[in-house]
Amino acid sequence: MDEAEATNPGKSDVAYRLRRGAGGVSAWFQDRVRNKWARRALWLLGGIVILFSLFWVIFARDLPDARTLLAYEPPLPTIVRDVNGQPVYSYARERRVQLQYADFPPMLIHAYLAAEDKTFFSHHGVDIPGFFGAVFDYVRKFGSGERAKGGSTITQQVAKNLLIGDAYSPTRKIKEMILAYRMENVLTKQQILELYLNQIFLGRNAYGVQAAARAYFDKDVGELKLNEMAYLAILPKGPANYRPESETGYQRAIERRNWALGEMRKNGWVNDAQYREALATPLSTVRQRGSPYGTAGGYYIEEIRRRLMEKFGEKASDGPNSIYAGGLWVRSPLDPVMQDHAEEALRAGLIRYDAGKGWSGPVGEIQMSDNWRRDLAVSNIGIDYQDWKAALVVSKNAGAAELGFTDGTTGTLPASGAQMLYRRTDRPAFDSLKAGDLIVVTKNGGSWALRNIPGVSGGMVIEDTHGGRIHALQGGFDARLSSYNRATQAMRQPGSTIKPFVYAAALDNGMTPASIIVDGPFCVFQSIRLGQKCFRNFSGGGAGPQTMRWGIEQSRNLMTVRAASQTGMERVVRTIKAMGIGDYQPYLSFALGAGETTVARLTNAYAMLVNHGRQLDAKVIDYAQDRHGKVIWPERWQPCQGCNMPNWDGRAMPRFSNEGRQLMNPMTAYQMVHITEGVIQRGTATVLRDLDRPLFGKTGTTNGPTNVWFVGGSPDLVAGVYLGYDTPRSLGGYAQGGRIAAPIWKQAMAPILKDMPKTPFIAPNGIRMVRIDRRSGKRVYGAWPTDDPKASVIWEAFKPETEPRRTIRKEEVEAQDKAAARTGATGRPTNDNDFLQQQGGIY
Repeated sequence: MDEAEATNPGKSDVAYRLRRGAGGVSAWFQDRVRNKWARRALWLLGGIVILFSLFWVIFARDLPDARTLLAYEPPLPTIVRDVNGQPVYSYARERRVQLQYADFPPMLIHAYLAAEDKTFFSHHGVDIPGFFGAVFDYVRKFGSGERAKGGSTITQQVAKNLLIGDAYSPTRKIKEMILAYRMENVLTKQQILELYLNQIFLGRNAYGVQAAARAYFDKDVGELKLNEMAYLAILPKGPANYRPESETGYQRAIERRNWALGEMRKNGWVNDAQYREALATPLSTVRQRGSPYGTAGGYYIEEIRRRLMEKFGEKASDGPNSIYAGGLWVRSPLDPVMQDHAEEALRAGLIRYDAGKGWSGPVGEIQMSDNWRRDLAVSNIGIDYQDWKAALVVSKNAGAAELGFTDGTTGTLPASGAQMLYRRTDRPAFDSLKAGDLIVVTKNGGSWALRNIPGVSGGMVIEDTHGGRIHALQGGFDARLSSYNRATQAMRQPGSTIKPFVYAAALDNGMTPASIIVDGPFCVFQSIRLGQKCFRNFSGGGAGPQTMRWGIEQSRNLMTVRAASQTGMERVVRTIKAMGIGDYQPYLSFALGAGETTVARLTNAYAMLVNHGRQLDAKVIDYAQDRHGKVIWPERWQPCQGCNMPNWDGRAMPRFSNEGRQLMNPMTAYQMVHITEGVIQRGTATVLRDLDRPLFGKTGTTNGPTNVWFVGGSPDLVAGVYLGYDTPRSLGGYAQGGRIAAPIWKQAMAPILKDMPKTPFIAPNGIRMVRIDRRSGKRVYGAWPTDDPKASVIWEAFKPETEPRRTIRKEEVEAQDKAAARTGATGRPTNDNDFLQQQGGIY
């Protein structure tokens, strides 16, 4: 023993005992391993560990968390409501209505349990006997190409549909079982059933039982009868197998429905009397239909969709409030009555202009095949006008053409029903028809007759002047024939409808409505390269010195460019840009409407004139709510507290504050409205004078003429309309805004304005109303304005300290009137309107 051991003998003893103990454990283990049963047990344990690890790696490692279903929200369509709160459209790729578990009738739940999972309330996610039955069926059919029965419980189907997909494989089935077991630990049976009944696909683009009840029976779930519940309960296995439209599908549906009823009786959920009554009842399903909301306001609805997509996205992956999955509730200012009037008036105007010009050609074309019915159905070509229908030319012979319709029916178009000349060939339209052409026809006795969609188009907008809410928007003849929205997308030259904003800039820079402007030759030197440019009125000529008011009422181009030049085009285009019309360069041609804008922008600018120059954002959406009712757009939206109180509480009434910025001097804006009232009374839009109410507006006609316009309205509503070809070309020398566009405006707005009070335009603070002679602009004493639109003395609106200093006596006014009367005897114009027609004052 060395010195260290001598000094610490206890340490050596402990180390020895540890080594001996370790050796004893090892020896004990070795002794046991020599026993074959122990070895087998160890091998079995190791195998279980390895198998469990492999099972985890292969099946369970990447499975989604079942707890996510606690917050799961199914894709829901976006519903649009009109100004009255009524649903008018639904943006949906999956028709679904989400209900709570308590909303489903108990008998409906029993029907689904009988057809899908009788032991649902007793198993823990997996039906063991059913599982082994499915395994046996899979082995029996292996290699045959047939699909084995599923054997899935309702819980497994929820796991498949919501978490892992529908891939056909044993691996998926095992994952499905694992998830089902986990789901049963997280969710109650009622929660699982609620997910199932809201999610399953049941055909006819219906997802969930409520949507299917509407699609097949046009009822809510609470109104379904027993036989109808049983039919819906058999659909999850394969809706296409039980289509009631075909004879085979109907028979299969009856057999399977009766089987489900029998299962319900076996489980004691119905009695014999109920069972027999349901067996004896036919299916009585309704025909498959499209959207239940119709097609009115197609261009308006598409504009809402476009704005929602820009804000929230299209698919569920774009965010929780996407248009096709977020379940939004959208309140819009769409007024169905105004929309109908706008559609009818614009269509009538297009047809009226296009009458006599011949057939414009087919509205589309389909590549002919044996599946033409399917191709026609998916083309989404249709028309919602009177009794017109879209049809496909299936075949044609010398005497008639066979037509096919979207509902699968056929008809005949005789050659005599298509004799209008085709404008491209000057031959009868029937000669140009060929198989695959999509045309528009109407019923004519036992056959059909060809109808023409106008080659010309246009757009119309009706907007509220107080909040910028768009009540109607029509972007063409029919949205299903052409989705191009000419109200918001078509950039067109506005012509003279731009002039009120040119003169507004002049009013802001020293001129008054009574300022004298020379209506005579006006030339400007542009540059050495461009040389000198001379402007002219619509058909030449000039009237000499005239008041600004007269120049606007008679739409005199020379007066406009002279006023723009004196004001400065930089100021003019700045005013036009501020009003949201367009961003133009400071060239004089833009003062005559050579720039481009849309009818929606221009209508909004006119509405801001009535709104005293305060900014208005044109709205097709009042607000949008998420599926839980929270307003998510506009972001700073607030409800009006107390606005809907049943009784007055004695406090001040709620009032809305002005939101927009002041874009124009309010007095300038009112002056332009007041001046353009004269356009209706004695100018280029006298066709509207017999409406006998305060109206303002301006006509417009562009060079060619390629477009004709009218924009104007009342103190509450402003509407704009234009007409022109999509590829601009001449409308014909007779085409003018006062002759074509203003009558369209009148047809739309007359029934709308008929029951509205005749309120005057409100002047802002500071405006001074002064009597003047409207032709000379001089201030009048001793005479008063009358209701005669051609009266010499009128009220004119001036800013403070800008009233005319020149005066004219009553005797002088009367002498002018007598001179004007004598002018009529010499064959010269007797009034401003006649002068306008002779001098070509419209631009």
